[in-house]
Amino acid sequence: MVMRVLFCPAGVGLGHVGRCIPIARRLEKIGAQVLFSTYSEGFRYVEHEGFPVVEAPSIGVAVKPDGTIDFRQTTVKPGPFMAVFTFWKQVDAETKFMKAFEPDVVVSDSRASSLMAAKVLGIPRICMLNQFQVFIPRRRRFLRLARIADAFTLTIIGKIWTSAIHALVPDFPPPYTISTRNLHIPKAYHKKIKFIGPILPVHPDDLPDRMEIRKRLGLPEDKPVIFLPISGPAKERAYFTGILRRIFREFPDNYQIVMSLGYPKAPVEPVKDGNLIIHGWIPNRFEYLKACDVVVSRVGHGTVSQSVCYGKPLILVPTPSHTEQLNNAKKAVELGVAEIVQQEELSKDVLLAAVRRILENNQFLERTKELQKEVMKWDGLENAAKIIVDAA
Repeated sequence: MVMRVLFCPAGVGLGHVGRCIPIARRLEKIGAQVLFSTYSEGFRYVEHEGFPVVEAPSIGVAVKPDGTIDFRQTTVKPGPFMAVFTFWKQVDAETKFMKAFEPDVVVSDSRASSLMAAKVLGIPRICMLNQFQVFIPRRRRFLRLARIADAFTLTIIGKIWTSAIHALVPDFPPPYTISTRNLHIPKAYHKKIKFIGPILPVHPDDLPDRMEIRKRLGLPEDKPVIFLPISGPAKERAYFTGILRRIFREFPDNYQIVMSLGYPKAPVEPVKDGNLIIHGWIPNRFEYLKACDVVVSRVGHGTVSQSVCYGKPLILVPTPSHTEQLNNAKKAVELGVAEIVQQEELSKDVLLAAVRRILENNQFLERTKELQKEVMKWDGLENAAKIIVDAA
């Protein structure tokens, strides 16, 4: 009998889908039949990767032109009533998908609607998340409302997350947990939570050494390489990449900069602008991650944890008003592997100074290697696949 697995990742950005795809591939190798249910950019990404996928109703937050989460517009459009309506539309859609596909297990990545649908139908369900409660962005004008909303979501969403057989956190166990500030988990739920390690599609040891990779990729062997894997929702990426392109065009010639814009269906041929190489999409991104000397990025959980696994120091630029990213960035700084640069402070001089501090600080570089050795004990991909098979 063929095992059937339905993956239901959140579709905002590529991170949630991106960590489900390697698990799906691993399960397909042992004969499982896989279906995805997602929306927005996540839906297009799954299509690009060649998996069967059905489209769920879209849900997300409003974003200002500078990438800042727009709290006012998020609460007004679609508004509380329409947001609840959309959520129940998702539950209804997921119920129909599950009845048609008849999965043996449902794997939800940060989506409460699929967990509710699976519970109603009596299907074993697994929840994967790196944020236990949804934090409202902290602005002074809305601080009281934010606290009320946080308390509400912790109570309601927390019960939904832990209604699953297992709640998997694809992060390092304490004290190395990147998302630790986003995991305020009440004691009553602790038994359900399992830290499995990051989902790493390509292990560093499975790749050639960095100089061999540089030769293959046509990167200089005598210059520091700065890698910019841009992630996040499309509107947010557009503003951020615009700033970075202007800044890195002015960087000294003794640096090589490689930027990925994060668009899976973009042309493969890169655009060269001096010592800046711009890719619409890099399918072999882990080769660039191993070949580089430092990573400059937003603070998505996947990007930070993968960079730690590859022993790469980071310069992190949190999305303004994005509490989850700021929390991740603070933890990376505490671990001694990152520096934070606020978006409003971005300039050539500020970034260049940060790059030089990292590359000229032997203690900083040694710390990244030490942490890499420590955290590579956990194989999130193997752990997740085993737990899913056991649940099915």
